Amino acid sequence: MRISTAALLSLLAPAAAFHAPPAPFLPSALSATVQSVLAREILDSRGNPTVEVDLVTDSGALYRASVPSGASTGAYEAVELRDGGSRYLGKGVQTACDNINNIIAPKIKGMDVAGQQAIDDCMNALDGTPNKAKLGANAILGVSLAAAKAGAGAKGVPLYQHFADLAGNTEKKFTMPVPCFNVINGGSHAGNKLAFQEYFVIPTGAKDFKEAMQIGCEVYHTLGKIIKKKFGGDATLIGDEGGFAPPCDNREGCELIMEAMKLAGHEDKCKIGLDVAASEFKVKGKDEYDLDFKYDGNIISGEQLGDLYQELARDFPVVTVEDPFDEDDWANWSKFTSKNSAAFQVVGDDLTVTNIEKIKRAVDEKACTCLLLKVNQIGTISESIDAVKMAKQNGWGVMTSHRSGETEDTYIADLAVGLCTGQIKTGAPCRSERLAKYNQLLRIEQELAGNSVYAGDGFRTTNWMGAETANV
Repeated sequence: MRISTAALLSLLAPAAAFHAPPAPFLPSALSATVQSVLAREILDSRGNPTVEVDLVTDSGALYRASVPSGASTGAYEAVELRDGGSRYLGKGVQTACDNINNIIAPKIKGMDVAGQQAIDDCMNALDGTPNKAKLGANAILGVSLAAAKAGAGAKGVPLYQHFADLAGNTEKKFTMPVPCFNVINGGSHAGNKLAFQEYFVIPTGAKDFKEAMQIGCEVYHTLGKIIKKKFGGDATLIGDEGGFAPPCDNREGCELIMEAMKLAGHEDKCKIGLDVAASEFKVKGKDEYDLDFKYDGNIISGEQLGDLYQELARDFPVVTVEDPFDEDDWANWSKFTSKNSAAFQVVGDDLTVTNIEKIKRAVDEKACTCLLLKVNQIGTISESIDAVKMAKQNGWGVMTSHRSGETEDTYIADLAVGLCTGQIKTGAPCRSERLAKYNQLLRIEQELAGNSVYAGDGFRTTNWMGAETANV
């Protein structure tokens, strides 16, 4: 029995195949077609089922991708298909896997893996719904990601280069993103009283990504010691994304981070960011938000909530605020952004859900200044790239993001570099499913060996394709 070199290597070195390795590890073929696609149910970082896909090309090489899942999900995200019933408490994804194995796989067999747009269009046509409700965005995305990795492998280039090629990014140097370390968890990601979902340490003053990781780790561990001393050992228990969950209020979150940055010796190199996830505590039908939504209630108006953010940004070095209002509260979004867009970045997540139509409206209404890029909100690599292009063409920043329910897959690290987003959030420097992404970025920076720049203080204005995207 004969076995191809690529097939042998994919068996002996699955990690290399997993990340779409560079040329020395694969045959020099310039094209490859889909031979087979197989989906299975695996578990994410919360112990819930999610979709994993193996795609094998005609050369025998295997490419694997897995799909993340969010906890605080926007109402307008593409549909994550769950089985219902009693199995896995209703969260099984066997139906999504069956849709891949029985519907998608036969249709894309024989297609060129370099043709990302054609594969994604084929799956969207098979689904036929505006939000991927028939086959499931988790099914479609699993195949889309595996196809992207296979496309990189067929070309013999790293995944980040393939993403850049697909997007038309022709910048001479790649941009390493600024990591936004989620060091304090609240909201739906933790059991504490804190309404705001995430507090970031952002090392904009690092000289490169490697130093940014060092700074983030030192501040994180220093913060843990401070929290333990002030609140006791139980307060250093971590949330879904690796951040601590102390019993603090919204202002104390910033104060704790400032103390940690100063004690660690990095106060001059770090900024603070917030992901409020305000849709989680909006009072339905009213211009009101409940800052104690997990307990007894502390109701304030949308305008007062905006004033709270402005106060925090005045007193602390806040450079980004994500989802400051509910996903349908367009009036407060636009009013707030018009007041504050020069002072700090206003990020749309639940508002924009990586969706072209939502981004168009946000641009027209001047509702935010940055797109949060979550590929599982829209369901394909092609549509994600289109969303990033539109954001950049309108002068927005782009923050690549993980989800709270993650896997070991590291594709968002390559996506951030290939699409020149300039910023990434993928949790605290804790928990292996978070660190996998940071470690991949360390590998990429080393591999580029001088052919990259660190976004640093310019993380809001990173560009690609030169003048072609300016002022479109």
